[in-house]
Amino acid sequence: MSQAETLALLERYYAAFNAGDNQGMLDCLSDDIAHDINQGSRQTGIAQFRAFLAHMDRCYRERLTDIVLMANADGTRAAAEFVVHGEYLATDEGLPEAAGQTYVLPAGAFFVVSDSKISRVSVYYNLADWTAQVGG
Repeated sequence: MSQAETLALLERYYAAFNAGDNQGMLDCLSDDIAHDINQGSRQTGIAQFRAFLAHMDRCYRERLTDIVLMANADGTRAAAEFVVHGEYLATDEGLPEAAGQTYVLPAGAFFVVSDSKISRVSVYYNLADWTAQVGG
């Protein structure tokens, strides 16, 4: 893929995220997607990513703004920086109790792209900042 094609792929991925279109996000991923969860383990495969999205939909409502996308010249590596605007809907195991708290959190993600699909996504944000915002 070219740099422009990778950037277009990430634009589709984040447009689907903001539209709440989980299938649109999944369509951007390889079947063996490696997903590195912030301060968590790596999950592998579309089924795991689908389950992750369902969990996120149950616990959080989020939209992203100020998205900046970057990719290397051959389109195999990319990154995104953005601001997460969220609402904590249901208590996530091991985290503070949810009561509809809102939060605004800078975050970023790194990607590997192969065969016109995202094959790895690693997301990072400051969990201590999020916890402080939701009253933990």
